[in-house]
Amino acid sequence: MAGKQQMEETRSAQMQARAEIATARAALMDENRPDAVARQLRRAEMTARERIATLCDDGTFVESGALVRDRDGDHARTPADGVVTGTGQIDGRWVVIASQDFTVHGGSSGVLGSAKMQRATKLAKRDGLPLIFLLDGSGHRIQDGQDSRHFAHASGMFHDMARISGWVPVISAMMGAGFAGPTNYAGLSDFVIMVRGQSYMGMAGPELVKAGTGEEIDKQDLGGAHVQVDQHGLADLGVANEAEALQAIRTYLSFLPSNAGLQPPVQPARAPDAKAATRLPHLIPDESRKFYDVRKVIAGLADQDSIFELMPTFAANAVTAMARLDGRPVGFIANQAMRMAGTLNSPACEKIAHFVAVCDAFGLPLIYLVDVPGFLIGSGAERSLLGRRSAKLVFELGHATVPRISVVLRKGYGLGYYGMCGGRSFDADASLAWPSAEICAMSLYGAANVAYRKQILAADDPDAKRDELVQQMRDNISPLRAAEGYGVDDVIEPDETRDYLIRVLDRAPARRDNQMPPKFRAISPF
Repeated sequence: MAGKQQMEETRSAQMQARAEIATARAALMDENRPDAVARQLRRAEMTARERIATLCDDGTFVESGALVRDRDGDHARTPADGVVTGTGQIDGRWVVIASQDFTVHGGSSGVLGSAKMQRATKLAKRDGLPLIFLLDGSGHRIQDGQDSRHFAHASGMFHDMARISGWVPVISAMMGAGFAGPTNYAGLSDFVIMVRGQSYMGMAGPELVKAGTGEEIDKQDLGGAHVQVDQHGLADLGVANEAEALQAIRTYLSFLPSNAGLQPPVQPARAPDAKAATRLPHLIPDESRKFYDVRKVIAGLADQDSIFELMPTFAANAVTAMARLDGRPVGFIANQAMRMAGTLNSPACEKIAHFVAVCDAFGLPLIYLVDVPGFLIGSGAERSLLGRRSAKLVFELGHATVPRISVVLRKGYGLGYYGMCGGRSFDADASLAWPSAEICAMSLYGAANVAYRKQILAADDPDAKRDELVQQMRDNISPLRAAEGYGVDDVIEPDETRDYLIRVLDRAPARRDNQMPPKFRAISPF
C-alpha cells in the first residue's frame, strides 16, 4: 500500500513539474506577452523571435537556454534572460543565432544571457557554423554589473570572438539599440548591417555621454546609420527595414562557405547582363580626366544579378563587391573614377583591406579593376594616418592565399598601382591591361611639373611646353610597352576579359602556400 502511495506521489510530482515547465515555456512566447510585444512594435518592426523566424528556413530553429531564469526574476518578467539563442538553417545550411530581446531590461546582457551568448559563440567555433547576432540591446545589465562578485569574473566572449575570426563568418545586424557591448560585437564581426532611422550604435548612449562629458546629443546623431555606415564605415550596409536586413544576411552568406575548411558554394553559371556586356568596350573615356562608373564594368563581367556591393556609401572612391563569375563566388575590388578620380585615401584603404581579409579567409578569389591616380597627398592625408592605412592595404594583400588577378582599365599610377595588385607586385595569377591603360610612376602633369620645372618656366609658352612634355611621356606609358617589358601578361580587349578571368580561375589552385617564415603571427599596421 505504501509503495502504491509513493508511486502516486511521484506521478503527481512529475505532472506538477511538467505543468510548471509548460507554464514557463508558454510565458516566453510572443502571443502570451501582448503588452511587451506591443511596446516592442512601437519602436521596431519585429520581436526577437519574429526576427529569427523570418531569417531561418521554416521550422528549423532549435532554441537553447529558453528556460533560464534570472536569480531575482521569473520566466514571465525576464523570458530567456533577454536573449534568444539556438541553431537554425538558412537555405539549408546550419547557423548559430543569438537575438537580443529589447523587452527584457532594454535588451541588456544579464548573467545568464551573457552565458548564452558565449555558449553560442563556442558552438559556432566547435561545429564550424556561421555566427549571427541580431542585436537590439544596451550592453551590460547595470543591475547585475554593479556587483564585483559577478563582474570581476568578466566574460570570455571577446576572447572567443577573436579566436573564431576567419574560421566562420560572423555577422551582426543592428536592429535597434546597440550602444556599448553590441557595438563591440559588431566591431569584431565580418559583416555589419544597420536599419536606417531605427538602429544606432556606439561606445555609450546619450545618457551616459551626457553624464560623462556633458555633451547632449540625439542617439541617431550619435550613432545612427547615417553616421556609422555612411561616415565612419563601422557598419557595411544601411537598409530601409528589418526585412531587408535579414535578406542581406542570407545574401552575404550565399557567397561564403560555412567555415574556412570548406569551399565557397558554387551556383549554376549565368551570363552577364547583356546590355552591360555590350557596352564594356565603350565605357572608358578617351580623355583620361573624364570619369565613368566602374560598377558598370563589374556588371559587364559578373554573372547577371549576382553582384552584392559592400560599404556602397562609405569610401565611395573604391568599390568592393562580392559577385559570381561562371557560378564561382569572387571578390571585386575597383577604383571608382566618379569619386576623387579613384584616388586611394585612408577610408578606402580600410575598406579594401577588410574586404581582402574576408575574401581570403573564406576562399573568394580577388579581382582588381585598376584605375588609380595614386594615394591621396597633402596635410589632410597625413592627419588621417594614410601612411599606416596604406600599409594595412598592402599588408592584407601580402598575406592573401587566394588567387588574385589585376586588370588595369586606365590609370595605374605610382604606389596606388602596387596597392591594387598591379603588375608583379603581389604575384598575381594574371596581370592584365586594357588598350586604354596607362602605367607609370605618377601622373603625367605632376611628373612634368616636378621633373621639368625649369624647362617649362623657361619656355616662351609654359603651358604648351608642359603639354609637349606630357605627350612625350604618354608615348612611353602604353599597355604595349608594359607587355613588352613583361610587367603584364597580356593586353586584352574589354569583351575578352570575362573569359580570360574564368580560364585563369579554372587553372589556379584555390589556395597557395605563402611560404611564411617560422613566426607565430604577423603585426598588422593599426
